[in-house]
Amino acid sequence: MPGSLQGIRVVDMTRILAGPWCTQILGDLGAEVIKIEHPERGDDTRQWGPPWLKDKHGNATGESSYYLSANRNKHSVAIDIKTSEGCDMVKQLVAQSDIFIENFKVGGLVQYGLDYESLKNINPRLIYLSITGFGQTGPMAKQPGYDYLIQGLGGLMSITGLPDDAPGGGPQRVGVAITDITTGLYATIGLLSSLYERNTTGKGQYIDLALLDTLTGWLANQASSFLTGDKVPERTGNWHPNLAPYQPFKTKNGNMILAVGNDSQFKNLCEIIGLSEIATDKRFITNPDRNTNRAELEVILQTQFSSQSTGYWLDLLPKNGVPASAINTIEETFDMPQIRSREMVIEMNHPLSGKVKGVANPLKFSETEVRYRKPAPMHGEDTKQILKEVLGIDEVSQEILRQKGVIR
Repeated sequence: MPGSLQGIRVVDMTRILAGPWCTQILGDLGAEVIKIEHPERGDDTRQWGPPWLKDKHGNATGESSYYLSANRNKHSVAIDIKTSEGCDMVKQLVAQSDIFIENFKVGGLVQYGLDYESLKNINPRLIYLSITGFGQTGPMAKQPGYDYLIQGLGGLMSITGLPDDAPGGGPQRVGVAITDITTGLYATIGLLSSLYERNTTGKGQYIDLALLDTLTGWLANQASSFLTGDKVPERTGNWHPNLAPYQPFKTKNGNMILAVGNDSQFKNLCEIIGLSEIATDKRFITNPDRNTNRAELEVILQTQFSSQSTGYWLDLLPKNGVPASAINTIEETFDMPQIRSREMVIEMNHPLSGKVKGVANPLKFSETEVRYRKPAPMHGEDTKQILKEVLGIDEVSQEILRQKGVIR
C-alpha cells in the first residue's frame, strides 16, 4: 500500500536536526521531500563526524552518521538561493508543493522572497513552517538557538543529574538532542493538522515553532509541580520526585531499574522478594507514605537486592508483574530479542557502502506501512532529476547553471 502522505510534496530548507527529523518522518509516511542544500556546504551535519559511513572496502566516505540518522527518504537538490536563478527555482518548486519548512534566522528569507507572505501569493494552499530557537516574536527572537542552549534555558538541565551536594552532582544535558527531536515531532503534528484543516478551507497557513517553547511545553509534571505547587523542581538524580520506589538499585553483580507505579505493585513486589512485612508498614503503605519515607525504604530494598544477581531479579520480577529492567548500553538495546522482533533496525542500499543500517520508524500501520525508499541522499545527488522532472529544465540549461555555481 502507498504511504498515507503519498502525493504530498515538501520543500525542505532545514538543516541540523529539528527540521530534518520532521521531514524524515514525512518522507517515511510517503511524502516526496525535496531537501534544498547549498551547493558547496550542504547540510551542516554532513561534517559532524566521526563516525563516518564506510565504503565497501572499510574506508571512511565523508558521509557522517549524524547526517544519515535524519535524512532518509529525501531528494537532495543543491541550489544557491543567493542567486536570482536559484531563488526562482525554489519558488517554482513551492508553486507545486504542499509544505515549505525552514529553520533560518528570523527574517532571514525575506530578502529572497522566500518568506511566508511572499510565498503564499505564489501558492495560497501552502503550509509554511518556521523553526527557530526562540520564535518569531519576543526579545530573544533574533538570537540563534541550539539544543544544548535550550536544555539549559528551558530548565531541563536543572532537573537532570544528581543534586549539587551529591558526588558528581550538578546540571546535566540529556544524552541526545531531545529538544530538537521533540521540536521535529511537534512540527510534524502541526503540519499534519494543517493538511487536515486545508481539506476544509482550501487555504494554507503559517506555523511559528520555537525550540524554547517546545521544551517548555513538554516539562509536563515538573512544570505543573511549579505552577500549581509553588515549588521549584530540583535534580533528584535517578529517583522519581513523585513515585517510590522508582529508581535504580545495585544488585550482587550490577544494576537494575525498579519502577513501581502504584500501591498494588508495591505489595506484590514485597511478597515476591520476601519482604511482605513492609507492605503493611505504615511508613510505606501508600505512595505518598513511601515518598515521605523514601530513604528508609531505599535502605531496606537495597539490602535485599544486593543479595542476588541482576539476572536473578530480572527473571523473577517482570514475569510476576513487577516493572523492572536492565540498564542497557545501546549495543545491548539493539541486541534485545524484543527490538529484533519489532524490526527496529533497517538496511538500505547505499551507493558508497553497498548497504547502510538505520533505525526504523516506530510507527506500525496496518494498511499504509512505512517504506524505506531511499537512504539519506548524497549532496546534490537528485538535482538533475528534480529540476528536469518537476521544473522541466533540460540538461543543457542545467549545465549552464552548474557552471555558474547556481546548482550542483
